[in-house]
Amino acid sequence: MKLPSTKPYLIRAIYEWCNECGYTPLLSVKAIPQADFPADKIQNGEIIFNIHDSAVHNLIIGNDIISFSARFGGVAKQIAFPTEAVNGIFAREVNQGVSFPENDLTGEKEVTDKLNANKKNKLVKSSDQTKPDKKGRANLHLVK
Repeated sequence: MKLPSTKPYLIRAIYEWCNECGYTPLLSVKAIPQADFPADKIQNGEIIFNIHDSAVHNLIIGNDIISFSARFGGVAKQIAFPTEAVNGIFAREVNQGVSFPENDLTGEKEVTDKLNANKKNKLVKSSDQTKPDKKGRANLHLVK
C-alpha cells in the first residue's frame, strides 16, 4: 500500500497559518502543459498564485487537486492543477513557509486524467460560483 503524500496537509497548514497571522499566502506552482495557466504570468517555468481569501474564490486544497477561481487582467478564470505541481507555499510579508523537493510529476496521462476528473466532478458547486455582472451603470450608496 502506497502512503499518501504529506504535501497537501502541509500546504493546508501553512495556508491556515498565513490566514491566522494576517499574512498573504503565495503558492509557487510548476507550469505544466496540462493546466490552463495564464501564459503571461509564467516565469522561469513556474507561476506564483496569491491565494489569499480576498484574491481567490472557491479555493479547494484537495489531496490530489487544488482549484480556485481568480481574476487575471480583469478576466475571471477557473484554475486547477495537481497538488504534485506545487513547489512551495510561503507568506509574502515574512518570506517564511515550506518548499518541496522537486520531483517528477506522475505520468502525463495521470495528470490529465486527474484534471479531467476535476472538471467532470465540478468541485465548485454551481451555487458557489460568482454571479455574472449585471449590465448597466453601477450604483453607489452612502452608508453611515
